[in-house]
Amino acid sequence: MRAFVGLPVPEAWHAPLVRAQGAVPVGRRVDPEDMHVTLAFLGDAGEAALEELSEGLSGRRLRAAPLRPAGYAAFGPGAPRNVALELVPDPALTALRDAVRGAARAAGMELPRERFRPHVTILRIGRREADRADALPGALAALGMPAMGAGTATAAVLWASTLTPEGPIYEPLESWPLPG
Repeated sequence: MRAFVGLPVPEAWHAPLVRAQGAVPVGRRVDPEDMHVTLAFLGDAGEAALEELSEGLSGRRLRAAPLRPAGYAAFGPGAPRNVALELVPDPALTALRDAVRGAARAAGMELPRERFRPHVTILRIGRREADRADALPGALAALGMPAMGAGTATAAVLWASTLTPEGPIYEPLESWPLPG
């Protein structure tokens, strides 16, 4: 099963992020309920590994982490593949990511080494839309600074992810509270 562990965005961010989506002339909107900060993409993980991950995360002292907007950006390998709200890197957020990835590795999952760039994808840009991506710099500049305050990640969620032609479908499987 294709899965990942992430942090849902604060509900107070939904309306400002939907407004930001409407101001960008290219891309497929991500449903606000699906917006998240990925901590660990697990790829195709077996049930036994996911159960072991669950036990591992249940046994760890996971803590809440601040989520502070930094600005909007378009990124991806080569041509932009998505538009995202970037977050200020924070030691508590990085520690939470490291704890989740450590539990995944302890469960036998192989994770790629990658730089942590905390963000919330709000739009996905398909290959057919790449020719319109030249409108992104102006649209992102017009958005300016995000119109929401800081939030706090209060739960980590394990999601199943099913790819479809219209975009991924996420199903929450399990959640772990993140005390302050």
